[in-house]
Amino acid sequence: MAYRSGTYIAFHANGEQDPSASDMKYYLTLKMWKIRDDDFSFVNSHEKTGAVRDSSKKETLRRALISRMNNSKHLLLIIGSTTKLDKDWVPFEIKYAAEECKIPIIVAYADYKKIMAPAELSHLWPEELLKVINNQTVGVIHIPFKKEPIADAISQFDMNNHPKTSLNYYSKEAYVQWGLY
Repeated sequence: MAYRSGTYIAFHANGEQDPSASDMKYYLTLKMWKIRDDDFSFVNSHEKTGAVRDSSKKETLRRALISRMNNSKHLLLIIGSTTKLDKDWVPFEIKYAAEECKIPIIVAYADYKKIMAPAELSHLWPEELLKVINNQTVGVIHIPFKKEPIADAISQFDMNNHPKTSLNYYSKEAYVQWGLY
């Protein structure tokens, strides 16, 4: 079994080359926070293996994603307004992380300040996430795409410590402590 130390980040690129036109902007924000803030630290699974270009063959890309997930302790899934439309890589990543790697999923919602009722956001979920949640395949925590909850979740949840259910979320007190309530 691989040594799992990384954070695997999944997002919908929407076939865009321009990062500002897709959820790639959130991935780049995570990388910026990591560089600028000593309190925000994680091992980026995408940086642990060689780069794969969009023009790479699908099977080459699939093998690279599997290798990265096999070395990850959790999946950080960024949910934006178009994530549900992805029928290719995001569903594959969710399914592989849950069924093969059995790692927890941290769902970070763009454009939300707090998440207190995750089921109310089910209209944003890709079908594969809905299956994982309904089947309780792995633990899932639902958080806003904000630095403090992301830092807490990636430091707390891993393959040995899953959220207790598939609809976990942080308390009002946690949001108050982070200055987000």
